[in-house]
Amino acid sequence: MSSQSADSSEPPSISTSTSSNSNRVPGTARARNSTSSEQLLDSSDPFFGLSFKVGVAENKNTTFRNRMEDVHTYIANFAERVDWGYFAIFDGHAGKGTARWCGNNLHTLLENEIDSHDDNAAPLSGRFDLKDNLCNAFVKADELIEKEGAGSSGSTAAVAVLRWETPSAESKSESKSATSTSENSTSNTLNPPISFDFVPAFNHRRMLYTSNVGDSRIVLCRGGKPYRLSYDHKAIDVNEVNRIRSSGGLVMKNRVNGVLAVTRSLGDSYMKDIVIGRPFTTATEITPEDEFLIIACDGVWDVISDQKACRFVQNLFDSDRDNADPQAAAKKLCQLAIDNSTTDNVTVMIVKFDKNVFNHRLQ
Repeated sequence: MSSQSADSSEPPSISTSTSSNSNRVPGTARARNSTSSEQLLDSSDPFFGLSFKVGVAENKNTTFRNRMEDVHTYIANFAERVDWGYFAIFDGHAGKGTARWCGNNLHTLLENEIDSHDDNAAPLSGRFDLKDNLCNAFVKADELIEKEGAGSSGSTAAVAVLRWETPSAESKSESKSATSTSENSTSNTLNPPISFDFVPAFNHRRMLYTSNVGDSRIVLCRGGKPYRLSYDHKAIDVNEVNRIRSSGGLVMKNRVNGVLAVTRSLGDSYMKDIVIGRPFTTATEITPEDEFLIIACDGVWDVISDQKACRFVQNLFDSDRDNADPQAAAKKLCQLAIDNSTTDNVTVMIVKFDKNVFNHRLQ
């Protein structure tokens, strides 16, 4: 049930999947949910042993803003599956209530969706699509926000989930077998030595699923080129303007009913008939060509293009490949947006992929 506007075709070189399911593998979930980049100074590394690392930076931008309305969340070993990741940015408006609610709850709704359709929970429909899980979680979140009275404010949402999966269903015993083999780092058949908590079997695929409402953006850097995996739901978009008008709304001065610049959001309950929470979703197979993912609020994209952001981060990583640090890169990209005179809050999240994991496939 993905929502894609007519002119939002996926990049031609990105392979997509419409059918997916992955069995639970042993592991301990380690999570961070924060509204302040100072919390990232913890010396522990929640991504140690995983095939990705994350850096986050934010800036209230006191020259133009007197409060911070962005919230970000990332989770290692998401849904208690080894080497899965959950990454999200929520950009609030008319207050921080909805963004904070999403930061605290959306990942739990998504995990419940995944668990409810895991294994043989949906035998008639076959293997359940994680894009459907994401869509259902967004819609459920919107309903709960309104029900709990948190919807006087609103929020954009940009969410990405990284996971391993196989083209066909696996038994839990097979999944556990692959995991136990990966822990035996003394095997002579694997060279160089294993440094990952999870080693994929030959038929495992690395999949990235994205879901968004509003104008926070998700950009994948593949082979040095940017590929946008989100859709800007704004009142200047022809498809969204037509949808708003067909739903009985108005677009005045590039704003919905003269008020909101975004045409889809979570919260904003007073406009829910026209400003919907149904997201745009994508599914992308990650390959060794894929280097990193940028998730950022519109405070970045208002002043920095996809291409410039991708090239900027790529140059930082290329300058010191042995110690490429997504945290340092996130801080510098955040500062670049400030230096380019953005007038909004700024939050940047960079997910750096370790392509070495593809060298350890189990035969």
